Amino acid sequence: MPEAFKHQIGPALVARMARSLHQAWPGFDAGRFSELALDGLDALELKARVDHLARALQATLPQDFEHAASRVESALAPPPPGDSLDFTRAGVDGLAGWAIWPLGEWVVRCGLEEPERALACLRELTQRSTAEFAIRPFIARHPALAWSTLARWCDDASPHVRRLVSEGSRPRLPWGLRLQALVVDPTPTLPLLQRLQDDPSAYVRRSVANHLNDIAKDHPHRLWAWLDTHLPGASEQRRALLRHASRTRIKQADARVLAHWGGGTPLRGEASLRLAPGHLVLGQSVTLQISLRSTSAREQSLIVDYVVHHVRADGSTSPKVFKGRSLTLPARQTLQFEKDHPVRPVTTRRYQAGLHRVELQVNGRVVAADAFRLSL
Repeated sequence: MPEAFKHQIGPALVARMARSLHQAWPGFDAGRFSELALDGLDALELKARVDHLARALQATLPQDFEHAASRVESALAPPPPGDSLDFTRAGVDGLAGWAIWPLGEWVVRCGLEEPERALACLRELTQRSTAEFAIRPFIARHPALAWSTLARWCDDASPHVRRLVSEGSRPRLPWGLRLQALVVDPTPTLPLLQRLQDDPSAYVRRSVANHLNDIAKDHPHRLWAWLDTHLPGASEQRRALLRHASRTRIKQADARVLAHWGGGTPLRGEASLRLAPGHLVLGQSVTLQISLRSTSAREQSLIVDYVVHHVRADGSTSPKVFKGRSLTLPARQTLQFEKDHPVRPVTTRRYQAGLHRVELQVNGRVVAADAFRLSL
């Protein structure tokens, strides 16, 4: 079983934060911070640990936010080069990586009424990990300032800051405060996404794709219009971004979106799916053996996905769509291929024993099915 994320925010991180803050500001009471941060930490889950450390910071950093923010910034590690995600490089002193999450929560707690200084601090924090969670209360509380700041950051030299523009304003960011106003009307973010969709950093472009995918869940017509405008003549990089942004609507068999990707019509022919083995133990993989036979006189563009109906504790099932591949099926030909699907423990899913149905989906339509039995 992979180690739970919550253990990243533990005694070792507390010690590193205490040491770095004291080195940057000798007046910092590292002992009291450590005592407060460690008290009851082991019993808490991930987000509660973040909040717990933020409260310890609030109790031990200066009450004057400008003073405290300057001390925090001086304790940060140098930002990694380019869009590297190696935030905790060997031999580099200072705070980065997992330490940034509780620091961002501290900025929210202590700087929400000093938004200009707080946003400047978040710009520094995000270059050492991400401030995508911390910036969201500022968007909700100070929208005019937030949008003008994000617009300026679209041209920032740091790809981490440019990514924050897109990621921090996603309507439905996982684990983040839901920006309900943007769920209802995402209009304020669209000019920013347009400026960033051809960003030189793949890290930024992937965030834009995820943001557009968020919007499409509530406003599919926004994605239709975006594809109509921005897909014709697009570069390969932009096409990849827009394809990723379309994934939820493709899974939901949205005909208008499928048509943009050559998958707007049903399979003309026959399909079969066989799973091997038919009985497996948690930790193993199941192989999807797929066959597609064309009965058409023309080649067909196909988007092939599959749906696993995971068994829940109460015996019901929950479907999840997994990406397969996009392919061209020649006229009156048969294509056969395999796809391995691991069934191993992950932090985001609890597997249950039982019969798991798997459906083969072509151009958004179920064309074949089989099942495997899972034992724990």
